[in-house]
Amino acid sequence: MSTVHDEFLAANAEFASKFEDGSLPLPPARHALVLACMDARLHVEKVLGIKNGACHCVRNAGGRASDDALRSIVISQRLLGTKEVHIVHHTDCGMLTFTNEQLAAKIKTDLGVDVPPGRDFLPFPDLDQSVRDDIATVKGSPLVAPGTQVFGYVYEVETGRIREVK
Repeated sequence: MSTVHDEFLAANAEFASKFEDGSLPLPPARHALVLACMDARLHVEKVLGIKNGACHCVRNAGGRASDDALRSIVISQRLLGTKEVHIVHHTDCGMLTFTNEQLAAKIKTDLGVDVPPGRDFLPFPDLDQSVRDDIATVKGSPLVAPGTQVFGYVYEVETGRIREVK
């Protein structure tokens, strides 16, 4: 019986047999980083027309400007020359469906583990506001280069379109 693991290995063998991008330079050609949700319906490179080697793409639950996302932005800027950050959240996001307290209760029920007080899983009740909050987090970080251009979008999973959030 085939597993996803086996399918990944086979797909990679096919991919590698035609691979031609081994000489691309380390810094991203478009000097930009995209921070997006990990949702499987959002294929960031296709949605934004990003070719291999063009941009850094960082993904996490909700596309949130978490400490780890900021770590990636700082490394991208300081060591690899990126100057823009593009934040992409999306409609029908799972992050709209729970609170920290609800997830902590589920973890307790499912795993028997207490979530430490103050642990924030970064859910949000308002999609556009979450984008604005993450823009503010990136712009407000003392570790992010002054003058960094930060843009925010909502990807509509229903239509494939993005709309800018200001």
